[in-house]
This record gives sequence, structure tokens and C-alpha cells, in this order.
Amino acid sequence: MARLFDLHIHTTKGSADSSLSPEDLILESERLGLRGLCITEHSGPWDKFEFRRFANQHRVVLVRAMEVDTDMGHMLAFGFDQYQSGFHKAEELCKAAKSAGGFVISAHPFRGVLGKHMRERPYLYRTVPDPIPNSPEEAVDHPIFRIANAIEVANGGTADEENTFAMEVAGLLSIPVTGGSDAHSIHGIGKFVTAFRDEIENEEQFLKALHEHTFYPAVGLREGKLRPYGV
Repeated sequence: MARLFDLHIHTTKGSADSSLSPEDLILESERLGLRGLCITEHSGPWDKFEFRRFANQHRVVLVRAMEVDTDMGHMLAFGFDQYQSGFHKAEELCKAAKSAGGFVISAHPFRGVLGKHMRERPYLYRTVPDPIPNSPEEAVDHPIFRIANAIEVANGGTADEENTFAMEVAGLLSIPVTGGSDAHSIHGIGKFVTAFRDEIENEEQFLKALHEHTFYPAVGLREGKLRPYGV
């Protein structure tokens, strides 16, 4: 049986744009039957000791993480104790992750790329001079895909066609893919998840599974019709 984790969640504890309290997050995740939750706050990981106290009160596996706004888009970063100077540079963040045994995922990379009424360049291309791609084949040369460990192809806050675009790019690159709700409220939790092959009981096992690529994105949990995303 697959172990389901939501890899992308924001709470009121560390994300100013969220209305999701940590307590409500736990209640809803238990209702849905999630095995684990990655709390990817905008402000950086929770304090280690506070997080441990909170995690020890619950059966669901909780993973401390962060979503970092970099010069090559938003990135989910796992395996760090805190945000460090220089992490706004994607290359520095990925280099630090490699040294620390962490894992970095390009989050919702093509959000806004297919938008017909863009007011500014999408996150992925704010500092990269490449033209905005019209096809997956035109997108594969972006430098982020040479340094990130994986691509988030199923994101709950991103348009369906942009998620599909990300999936097609990842397929061309043969790079691992993940799913996460990007939930900022109780209603979004579990819209997309990542299914792991083996049991995961703590952050160490979670990181090991990420590096072994024993996972796939999934959809349909909230409707009771779980299935691999993109199939």
C-alpha cells in the first residue's frame, strides 16, 4: 500500500498568506488518511524543538521544510535547519542541499507561463533571459532543471494545463516528479499528493525515499478515487 504525503503545505505558523492553522491541518489530514505532511513555510522551517514537540503529539509524520523564493522560481527545500543567506540564488540553495544531503524541488515551475494575460514574467523566468516557452520542447533547457532534484508537476494552486506542461517537460528530461496541494486553507489539503512505496516514520526515512526516487504524484484522494497523476 502506498504511503501518501502532501509535500507542499503552508500554515498560519510561518506563512502570512495562509489561513490554515497547524491544528486544523492535523485534523483534516487524519480525516483524509494521509501518512505524512511537509510543512513548507514561506518564512523558513519552524524552530526545531518547537516542531518536535508538536510532531510528537500526532501520529501523522511531520516534516520540517520551506518554500524558497529564488532567482529561478519557487523551490521546496528539505533537510535544512534554517534559511541561510544566499538561498535566494537557486544554484546556492541546490549546492547547499547537495552538501547537506537535502533535497530540492522546483515548485509549480510553469505557473503563469501559459497565462494569456500575464502582467509580469513568470517566476521561472524573472532573471533568466530565455523567451517564454510555447512548448515543452522549448522549456527543457532552463538551467533550473539541471540543478533541482525533482519537479513538482501536480500543484493544487496551479492551472491544470500548466501542471500538464510541467509533466511533459519532466518526461522529456526523465527527472523525478512530485505532487503537493500548496494548501493555504483546510479545503486544499490533499488535492495532490506524493505516494511513496515504502513505510516512512520520520524525516530521515523521508529524505532517503526522496533520494531513492521511490515515489510518484497522485490525485483523487479527496474524492476517494486515488490514482497516479497523469495516467
